[in-house]
Amino acid sequence: MSYMTKSPWVIHYDASSCNGCDIEVLAALTPVYDLERFGIINTGNPKHADVFLVTGSVNEQNRAVVKNIYDQIPNPKVVVAVGICATSGGVFRECYNVAGGIDKIIPVDVYVPGCAARPESIIDGVVTALGILDAKRQAMKEKKSENAGNRGDVV
Repeated sequence: MSYMTKSPWVIHYDASSCNGCDIEVLAALTPVYDLERFGIINTGNPKHADVFLVTGSVNEQNRAVVKNIYDQIPNPKVVVAVGICATSGGVFRECYNVAGGIDKIIPVDVYVPGCAARPESIIDGVVTALGILDAKRQAMKEKKSENAGNRGDVV
């Protein structure tokens, strides 16, 4: 992970889980694991977020909510699916109202397996996501300068 110019902000959403992964996400924010040591800030506003951290599976009631939150996060953004329910639907996969994992609705960049996912795994997934976020930012800068060069603008 290279040097980032701003602190990455994470928004967490529980799609529909047993709350085991949610407890572990909160544990990652406590002083024992201290996710904030990487400069990561937890936010409740998707318009401020860089990383969308989702736990639980997608069902008919939260399908639109997950998509709406994703659409509100400014580009570049990364999505982290935490726990087996978010990655594949988990034990709820065969339920009549479950569509499956988060990737059935939105693109996922990082999968963190586990039932429940351990705080160490969640931290590793978020740090991996930060590397992807940095690469996406660089690609956007290059594309912007490329487009400006094609128009003859000064970058």
